[in-house]
Amino acid sequence: MSVNKVILLGNVGKDPDVRYPAQGQIVATFSLATTERAYTAAGGQQVPERTEWHRIVMWGKNAEIAERYIRRGTKLYIEGKLRTRTWEDRNTIKHTVTEVYADTFELLGSRPQATAPSSPAAAPQPQPRQPQGGGNAGGGAPDIPF
Repeated sequence: MSVNKVILLGNVGKDPDVRYPAQGQIVATFSLATTERAYTAAGGQQVPERTEWHRIVMWGKNAEIAERYIRRGTKLYIEGKLRTRTWEDRNTIKHTVTEVYADTFELLGSRPQATAPSSPAAAPQPQPRQPQGGGNAGGGAPDIPF
């Protein structure tokens, strides 16, 4: 048995780049920043703040929602899986990129005014998957411990 699962909570670094490939399924890509706070270790050593940038890929309905509601600075909770792909450019230089293919996500906080719908009921919200077995007895989104 193996598991490929990523959970991220961070801020969008740029507006989604949305494409409509020939196959017909919409795809959205954007960057997401996650930041570990600075702290002082037990021995007095200062550990600085550290920001990691993740490349997020959304397909289909998730990409449509991303195109409408996700903007730079949006706080997102994302669940997905890692995918690594390799390609060669025109100069025969080999490139490798690791991406997070989002399965589910949730918009957190308020949206910027320019993209907010006229009424809260008009905004379709992506629904998180229900936990498998045990877990959150009340249903809905899983509890996040931070």
